Amino acid sequence: MTTETHSSTEHGMSNAGYVKIALILAAITALEVATYYVDFGPLFMPALMIMMVVKFVVVVSYFMHLKFDNKLFTWVFYAGLFLALGVYAVALATFHFFS
Repeated sequence: MTTETHSSTEHGMSNAGYVKIALILAAITALEVATYYVDFGPLFMPALMIMMVVKFVVVVSYFMHLKFDNKLFTWVFYAGLFLALGVYAVALATFHFFS
């Protein structure tokens, strides 16, 4: 008879760590919503893009466990992020957003 034991810190984080990450993500989301009410002028789009990238990296690293996984998977996700940013920039340029 075999018994399997699973640790709550199997991937290196406790439940309290996940709560802290969730609070950080909530704070960044609140800042993103605040950009609608505060006039940032030309910094509006770069501020939103930076916050979006930070949230993507945090979610992918911790909630999808890529921080604790093989580095190849991390590079694949980050390549997808840069591809998405490039496509988004081209789409905005097509609609003359930057001019």
